[in-house]
Amino acid sequence: MLIRRPPDIRSSEITPERHYFNRRELLRSAGFIGAGALLSGATAADDIPAGHRRLAGVQRWPASLKDPPNTFEEITTYNNFYEFGAGKADPAEESGRFRPKPWKVTIDGETEAPGSHDYDTLIKPHTLEERIYRLRCVEAWSMVVPWVGIPLAAVLKRYKPTSKAKYVAFETIVRPEEMPGQRSRVLDWPYVEGLTIAEAMHPLTLLVVGVYGVELPAQNGAPLRLMVPWKYGFKSIKSIVRISFTEKRPPTTWSLSAPNEYGFYANVNPEVDHPRWSQATERRVSSGFSSLFAARQDTLMFNGYADQVASLYTGLDLVKNF
Repeated sequence: MLIRRPPDIRSSEITPERHYFNRRELLRSAGFIGAGALLSGATAADDIPAGHRRLAGVQRWPASLKDPPNTFEEITTYNNFYEFGAGKADPAEESGRFRPKPWKVTIDGETEAPGSHDYDTLIKPHTLEERIYRLRCVEAWSMVVPWVGIPLAAVLKRYKPTSKAKYVAFETIVRPEEMPGQRSRVLDWPYVEGLTIAEAMHPLTLLVVGVYGVELPAQNGAPLRLMVPWKYGFKSIKSIVRISFTEKRPPTTWSLSAPNEYGFYANVNPEVDHPRWSQATERRVSSGFSSLFAARQDTLMFNGYADQVASLYTGLDLVKNF
């Protein structure tokens, strides 16, 4: 199998510095960027391009991160989504043909209520929350993102997993006619991921439907993706069409492709380096030429969520089980 390394940032991916700083200063002067108190509803209208549908009834999660989020432009133009290509700009540039609605998700495996459910059936019974989380990529870059979603546990409990359910597996849609990256052999398709049942039911694990108060763009995993903020980003699978409760640990795409580099748990850990680079520090993504030379910052254990999630791994060797 051919595993391609993500290419360097191309010049086309970099926002002109004057545009970036002008927008940020405008938001600051209007009071939208302060001591981390940014609401999706307060985002300047000009910051989100026309054509993005705003989500209704979104409530702010009081425990959100206080750091200022990355801009909508940064979040939607610097992505890993290999179904659209291996370059950071490819998801935004190559996802125009992708149609996220209508959408169905199959629930199966160790459940008392298997079946196929449309998007509204999954989402509408729940209140949407805006949660500002850290996002840490295994490639040692990071963002701060205002996701909109539902605690995954609230959805999973409706489908009554049995006592045999020890893990939850997820699968991404396969549509090579709309997702040109799937026409290559860079990975085996469909993309699959998995969590332990305890991880899936943890209050921080989010089933995401939007960002910055609007519906999730295709390049960010529309219409449904995971966000598991204490794990590397590749665990937060995108464009989900299947959720399976399993008794045995499910296979996962990157741990199958390169098991010496990508483990099942993939918890953010500055003390466990990737075989090809250090994980002790990270680069916060931003726009503008100066971001290429920005000082790196220390990576936090469990991406800063250790107080909430460390108990999930009591007694587990976090080096062996990376």
